[in-house]
Amino acid sequence: MSDNIAAGYDAGSIQVLEGLEAVRKRPGMYIGDTSSRGLHHLVYEVVDNAVDEAIGGYCNQIDVTIHADESISVQDDGRGIPTDPHPYNGRPTCEVVLTVLHAGGKFGGGAYKVSGGLHGVGVSVVNALSEWLEVTIARDGAERSQKYQRGTPVTELSSPIPAEWRGTRIHYMPDAEIFEEVKHSLDILKSRLRELAFLNPGLRIHIEDERTGEKKDYCFEGGIKAFVEYLDRGKSALFPTPIVLSGERDGVAVDVGFQYNDSYLERIFSFANLIHTVEGGTHVSGLRTAMTRAINEVARNGKILKDKDENLSGDDLKEGLTCVVSVKLSDPQFEGQTKTKLGNSEVKGIVDSFVYEGLLAWFEENPEAIRPIVEKAILARQARDAAKRARDIARKGVLSGMSLPGKLADCSSRTPESTELYIVEGDSAGGSAKQGRDRSFQAILALRGKILNVEKARLDKMLGNNEIRTIIQALGCGIGNEFNSQKLRYHKIIIMTDADVDGAHISTLLLTFFYRHMPDLIRSGYLYLAQPPLYRVQKGKQVNYCYTEKELRGFVDGAGEAKVGVQRYKGLGEMNPGQLWETTMDPENRVLKRVDIDDDVLADEYFDILMGDKVEPRRDFITSNAHEVKNLDV
Repeated sequence: MSDNIAAGYDAGSIQVLEGLEAVRKRPGMYIGDTSSRGLHHLVYEVVDNAVDEAIGGYCNQIDVTIHADESISVQDDGRGIPTDPHPYNGRPTCEVVLTVLHAGGKFGGGAYKVSGGLHGVGVSVVNALSEWLEVTIARDGAERSQKYQRGTPVTELSSPIPAEWRGTRIHYMPDAEIFEEVKHSLDILKSRLRELAFLNPGLRIHIEDERTGEKKDYCFEGGIKAFVEYLDRGKSALFPTPIVLSGERDGVAVDVGFQYNDSYLERIFSFANLIHTVEGGTHVSGLRTAMTRAINEVARNGKILKDKDENLSGDDLKEGLTCVVSVKLSDPQFEGQTKTKLGNSEVKGIVDSFVYEGLLAWFEENPEAIRPIVEKAILARQARDAAKRARDIARKGVLSGMSLPGKLADCSSRTPESTELYIVEGDSAGGSAKQGRDRSFQAILALRGKILNVEKARLDKMLGNNEIRTIIQALGCGIGNEFNSQKLRYHKIIIMTDADVDGAHISTLLLTFFYRHMPDLIRSGYLYLAQPPLYRVQKGKQVNYCYTEKELRGFVDGAGEAKVGVQRYKGLGEMNPGQLWETTMDPENRVLKRVDIDDDVLADEYFDILMGDKVEPRRDFITSNAHEVKNLDV
């Protein structure tokens, strides 16, 4: 790739909107939070800048490295950030990009037609939230570098030296004063980089973890088609090849791929300018409308749907659908709780007409694919009708004063913001929890046995399960399309299970249910895992509780010659109500872990592996992750 394509990307391409202010004081405004999610968001922002070069046709490879000290480096073979003086302040343009908020080539349609990331905020925010950062740029056969500390330049841009490469390398150390813990997850980064490689066919992305020596390359010439096939691996497809539609209409690039499989779940992954729009938006609305319209039309023309048959609804067509939709546009507008919902109204009509026309043409060439889709949708409709009857019976039961099928001990407060529901398994644990709780704000729901694995169950079968119906009725907010957070009766839902294999299994079953049917409850921050102690340790009259093996060893080692009594708790029922309150339920002392979704694709993959039908992926997962087991119950 010759250097003359760098023409048009210089200091004049970089527009400055405002200075860099308050990022270190209020990092959550820029990266969401300072937990693991925010930490990994820094990596995404640097990578997104490199991907923007790839979208423009200037970059073929991106290399990401997690160094042994938890610093991160990202290198691309793009044009390199400009280094000439910027008219804004006369400083090198790369320094302006790294120190001024909203400075970048993503404004005004200059250097980039479309881009991802935080629209020019990203790399300066990464600099501000890093203990140190070094940028190295190779342009026009010369390499230059500059160093920063907590967003401030500490060296001038170095003099040029000859270079045989071209591009940008950013190496930074996230600031431990800002982040709760500076520890990167290779799995989370791999998932996002794989996603970007699928969405940018031909782009090669390499990641290396110096902490373990693991390396991985991602490059998918198949693009969206390969993405859908990856998501559906291990599933039985209803027709051999995913439907793929790609093109551009009215300045919006649209890529859609979908396949139907034999599962009962819908999985739609949507993107706008490579940003994962977890809340969907206008592109998803347009897709759904087009699919429903086109499939009904083709089914009627082919006499698969008779005149007397009702049209299939969008809900009927969800079951077993795996879909990826990606749009690229010049001025995306994001909204929603997490600012990841596409709001551009014109996109709905563009996607609708593009997909509708594309599907009609595809089915004309592949007429055999329509029948299995329709037959599955009809079965899904029958299941939904049965589920509706089950819900109606449950509602009537509540209204007529019939007792819940489980054992709900409610709290006296009716203010959701201040109340919490503990979901526990078994009469023994439930009894201790009811006696030990503060009944003014703590409710207890004791389940009888393990709930149904919803990963392998249709909606009607799921709603026929007593324990699941009990949970839905206790929470009061509905599930799926009917979910309404305004009706949620408790703003803390706490899963409290035994610290053994059975407890972990019950916890996983519950997490599967909430993730598949109440994901917004998780995204709103309402779901938690209780952390009961593993050990009660007594030295003389002094009693301590240890939550990890490390805590236990530290306490025993510190006891010297003194006699220490150690009791291993295998079940919550082994604790008396006072101990359960003191260790696991008292807000002053307890440890709760909030359940969050860092990566939808990765979460979907894990639940599919752990709770799905296929044994091989589960065996491989257990084998490859066995070394990370912390508490093995044998």
